[in-house]
Amino acid sequence: GVQTCALPISDEGDPGAFMDRAVLESDPHRVIEGMIIAGYAVGASHGYIYVRAEYPLAIKRLQQAVRDATRRGLLGPNLCETKFSFSIELRLGAGAFVCGEETALIASIEGGRGLPHPRPPYPANVGLFGKPTLINNVETFANIAPIIRNGGRWFADIGTASSRGTKVFALAGKIQHSGLIEVPMGVTLREIVFDLGGGIPEGKKFKAVQTGGPSGGGMPEQCLGMPVDYESLVKAGSIMGSGGMIVMDESSSMVDVARFFMEFCRDESCGKCVPCRVGTYQMLGLLEKLLRKEATRKDLDLLKHLCDVVQNTSMCGLGQTAPNPVFSTLRYFGSEYDELLQDGMPANQAAGISQEARS
Repeated sequence: GVQTCALPISDEGDPGAFMDRAVLESDPHRVIEGMIIAGYAVGASHGYIYVRAEYPLAIKRLQQAVRDATRRGLLGPNLCETKFSFSIELRLGAGAFVCGEETALIASIEGGRGLPHPRPPYPANVGLFGKPTLINNVETFANIAPIIRNGGRWFADIGTASSRGTKVFALAGKIQHSGLIEVPMGVTLREIVFDLGGGIPEGKKFKAVQTGGPSGGGMPEQCLGMPVDYESLVKAGSIMGSGGMIVMDESSSMVDVARFFMEFCRDESCGKCVPCRVGTYQMLGLLEKLLRKEATRKDLDLLKHLCDVVQNTSMCGLGQTAPNPVFSTLRYFGSEYDELLQDGMPANQAAGISQEARS
């Protein structure tokens, strides 16, 4: 059967992330060219570009780029007078974070609700409309043409032995210079935050940088010398994710940061599986209880247990990574949790809070 290239373009739901949007608004032909080459390589004849509807300028420029490429004979039947044919359609998403997961993305493109389903079968065998489907992100397709032009060795020489090439990050939060940066894999967090980002404004101290958005973790000062690559981040309790980086200074409460990301995950959960639907709700409630200084050590132990259950039993990546901000802040900033516990306070204060909570 005919294969289909599907592309989860610009469905970056992470707070503060807009890497794909910048690529599509500035050079959409680069992505289209990568899709055509990928389609030729796998024998696909049709491609879909999945763009979130909140990116109107990216959509406008993509539509124009597809029209221009079609008029020039670079899309459509018999490309460049060969037997290869390839066409591209745009699909607009409603901004659901879970549609970054490939099976939910496929369901959305097919016109259904963006709900993930168990694998196997994998999209490479049974994907969009039941056809074998190649799914990649914007940066991957945008890199194809330069790699072919300059050679694989050129690309492999950038970055580290296990994480090749460059990565685009979106710097946000308590930092002098926010915006997009592109750096070789393996650059340290210190170089990103202090050299490229200009450090922390108003003379305040660095506290943490959240990598991987709601699915990642907060990296403290002792991790600043760590190289930014896939393996190092996972080892430190975070992930690369789409490339969002949120910097926090000494005024930030890491428990409140965990609460913010947990609230995001709860709101974005599709609700299909119980661990994610119920677990994120319960974890958020426990974090809010902590911040109200009404929680006990038993509540904190329950939070840790729930994080473990949700991570290991959720169906898709949203639920599996939702506990990461809690795990990382417990690991590196556990004292902030202890300070908020009722039983970590003087007895008279704890009793006063318990009485207030009951009333």
